[in-house]
Amino acid sequence: MNPGEFRPTTAFLDRDGTLIRDTGYVADPADVELLSGAAEAVRLLNEAGVPVVIVTNQSGIGRGYLDASAFRAVQARLESLLAEAGAWIDGTYYCPHAPAEGCECRKPGLGLYVIAAATLGVEMKGALYAGDRTRDVLPALSLGGMGMLVAGEGGEYDGPVSSDVVRAPDLLTGVRGLLLVPEDDP
Repeated sequence: MNPGEFRPTTAFLDRDGTLIRDTGYVADPADVELLSGAAEAVRLLNEAGVPVVIVTNQSGIGRGYLDASAFRAVQARLESLLAEAGAWIDGTYYCPHAPAEGCECRKPGLGLYVIAAATLGVEMKGALYAGDRTRDVLPALSLGGMGMLVAGEGGEYDGPVSSDVVRAPDLLTGVRGLLLVPEDDP
């Protein structure tokens, strides 16, 4: 399926490296910096009636680099910045576990998606799964959605992935292509 031919039921977005600058275990709200076009991308999804859900691995909590209250403060800052741009997030789900714990909620595991779908009443099938890492888009392949791998800040992709996953230089470009919104449309 190609962008423009696909209308997502839900948008499951990664946070660090997709919406905000990935500075490595962001623990201070003052360090939250929206990536260029991220707020506009979320706003376009909001305007299209697509629920926007953040699904993020936060192993810094399990590693002891930050705690859940720091995560919530960073998330509140992100949501405040989005609100200033007329955009919002419908729900946020995070895995606090270190990779060695082997939990089912850590992406590419499906646990957080299942919880989000049940809690928010959103669809996993037909959803957009977008992020800057292969693990962010792999759930699309098993849940029947579209994966969108956005290039990292260095302009490179995380790694090889199925030809069923679209690539975009950033979230805004990908969402514009998906929703067929011209670049000059405010």
